[in-house]
Amino acid sequence: MPVFLLSSQQFYIFVLNLNLMTEDQLKIAANFEARVRQLMFLCDNLREQNIDLKSQLAIQKSSNDSLTEEVKQLNKKYDTLKMARIISVNQADFEGAKSRISKLVREVDDCIKLLNNK
Repeated sequence: MPVFLLSSQQFYIFVLNLNLMTEDQLKIAANFEARVRQLMFLCDNLREQNIDLKSQLAIQKSSNDSLTEEVKQLNKKYDTLKMARIISVNQADFEGAKSRISKLVREVDDCIKLLNNK
């Protein structure tokens, strides 16, 4: 008894007793076998694509994580610089205000001296 064996990794189809099959049935079986082989080929290709895509996804996630961490660090630096600028501006304003007050005090002293001289 001849046996037709269609195999893939875990897929087997057995067609027994070919002597009892008609010409049309043999054509149908051959067509079926060709289509199943084509499906198995496509399935293997899809598995390979899936593996590649998973690898690419892992790389992108890693890149995304490192860029997210870099953004966090840059935001911290930005906040620190912003605070330093606020402090320096306040210090400069303080120095400017101090010099203006000193100038006003001198002008008032000069006015008092002028009034006392008259």
